[in-house]
Amino acid sequence: MSDAETPSAPTPVQSSASSEETTPTRKRPKPGERRVQILQALAAMLEQPGADRITTAALAARLEVSEAALYRHFASKAQMFEGLIEFIEQSVFSLVNQITEQERTSVTADAAAGPRQAAQIVAMLMQFAEKNPGMTRVMVGDALVFENERLQQRMNQFFDKIESSLKQSLRVGAELSGSATPSVDTQVRASVLSAFIVGRLQRFARSNFKRLPSEHLQASLSLLL
Repeated sequence: MSDAETPSAPTPVQSSASSEETTPTRKRPKPGERRVQILQALAAMLEQPGADRITTAALAARLEVSEAALYRHFASKAQMFEGLIEFIEQSVFSLVNQITEQERTSVTADAAAGPRQAAQIVAMLMQFAEKNPGMTRVMVGDALVFENERLQQRMNQFFDKIESSLKQSLRVGAELSGSATPSVDTQVRASVLSAFIVGRLQRFARSNFKRLPSEHLQASLSLLL
């Protein structure tokens, strides 16, 4: 990936006192650094009130580069949003895997372990949203309304995978608790938890990040689980 072009340094000029003065050159970003800067700036802009739609012109102005400089790193604005979605996916599912690995043994032997694991997944998503408010607008689709439809489809798949993870956590617990219909019970619970997650994230984004998704979280989860 090429770096953004920067003006070359002026030719050193010898002063009348015969001493050479060299104008310092503008430091070039390291490979990949400019791409990260673009994504960081986009995420930061999404944290601002009323920032549901961001233009490449505004993004370029924030970074003090030309729009052409942006397109040397991303073929389109949709690719920039895909970069944010990739960050969300990698971060969240890495944490989901950590949660499920930590209690893999207890989930198969303790009926309460499955709901406990599901609650940890929900809490992790709430914490991720609070730490990355700009990303929350991407997750709930508010920032994707005017973008390529495939971006929203990808976020829909993200929440489908979250629901599958919740079902996996809850399934064994339903069986161990003696449920007559463990598959149905698991499906219903996972679906309710998924709707709860999306609802909390939407409220957070649409309140301009004033209503925290973790508000009364433990009490809410005790009712749902």
